[in-house]
Amino acid sequence: MGKVAVVRPFMALRPLPELAERVSSPPYDVLSREEAEKLAKDNPYSFLHVERAEIDLEENIDPYNEAVYQKARENFMKMKEKKILIKDGKECYYIYRERMGDRVQTGLVALVSIDDYLNGVVKRHEHTLPEKEEDRVKHMDYCNAHTSPVFLAYKADERLKNLLKMWIERKTPVYDFTSEDGVSHSVWVIEDVEVMKEITEIFKEIPALYIADGHHRAAASVALGLRRRESLKNYSGKEGFNYFLAVIIPHDELYIMPYNRVVRDLNGYSEEGFIQKVKEKFTLEEVGVTPFEPKEKHTFGMYLKGKWYKIKAKEGTFDSSDPIGCLDVSILQDNLLKPILGIENPRTDKRIEFVGGIRGTKELEEKVNKGMAVAFSLYPTSIEEIFAVADFGGIMPPKSTWFEPKLRSGIFVHEID
Repeated sequence: MGKVAVVRPFMALRPLPELAERVSSPPYDVLSREEAEKLAKDNPYSFLHVERAEIDLEENIDPYNEAVYQKARENFMKMKEKKILIKDGKECYYIYRERMGDRVQTGLVALVSIDDYLNGVVKRHEHTLPEKEEDRVKHMDYCNAHTSPVFLAYKADERLKNLLKMWIERKTPVYDFTSEDGVSHSVWVIEDVEVMKEITEIFKEIPALYIADGHHRAAASVALGLRRRESLKNYSGKEGFNYFLAVIIPHDELYIMPYNRVVRDLNGYSEEGFIQKVKEKFTLEEVGVTPFEPKEKHTFGMYLKGKWYKIKAKEGTFDSSDPIGCLDVSILQDNLLKPILGIENPRTDKRIEFVGGIRGTKELEEKVNKGMAVAFSLYPTSIEEIFAVADFGGIMPPKSTWFEPKLRSGIFVHEID
């Protein structure tokens, strides 16, 4: 038998039901300091005081300063001391359901083995940045906790989906609230030993888990676990540092939005010269002032000088058998952003900005109207494309996917015993 996913229940540290809405916060990495400060300003319960502790320190402090990690620990300890967060008395699985408009995603909250990350059962499709990874290592080390979950996907298993559905129908949620962005969040606790065993057994037949969001959190959890193994030579394997906190959601419930691009200048081209260069690799059609949102793969919207264009990759511009090369983000990068606009490395080039699909095409127009040169709207990457790249062992171009709704932080914390 091949490698399979190892998941286990745990004793979550979580908010009192009457405080859940106020404690829960957006993920640490989707907010600027200003946005985090504004959200937490009149809310002493907000988990942002732990996840983004710099908001409680002087304005210009480096977010990687040791004082930030110390403050995170201090704020976290206070939340425990004041019984804002209380630890469950026994190991449980949890169900976390989010509803955004008509879309519903239902995940299992569990611990996942760091060895599964190391042996490839947990598959990744993004590179991590060393300084961001080390930031999360320090944050978790100071707090001695996994403070926010990694977002994992799996190829839907009907038994697991039905089992969770049955539990939801029969039980009352411990939390049920709507966050400031209009997304509703509901949580159920699975404490039944037999049901938990059944869930664990089902995962023994699931060959792979895929990181949807949270590559830095996952990598940092693994790095911290390995460091603690090193310092505690006789570890048993059951210690909390051998796992990371995850919400595991079936692939057919995930909603991926496009990750759009805006570029600061035309790399020395006049508008007409730029358009002529684009026409070498793409068909181009002017669509006017109405924002163009692509409805099919290999088609893009382009906003230039107050006008929208529909551009489509010509035959021969990409290899459809290459799981990375045939991604729309790759086609745009390889045929336009790099050769025409000179964006060699979109990860580090300051001339390009990325706009998550949730912000809409109006944000693209606004940026260009305020001084950027050109914007591109994309068709969203599919979960099947992500799986194909991960199974191939490949790495997707930066900013390929934007998942919605995001998982809230502060609802579940795993203390690293």
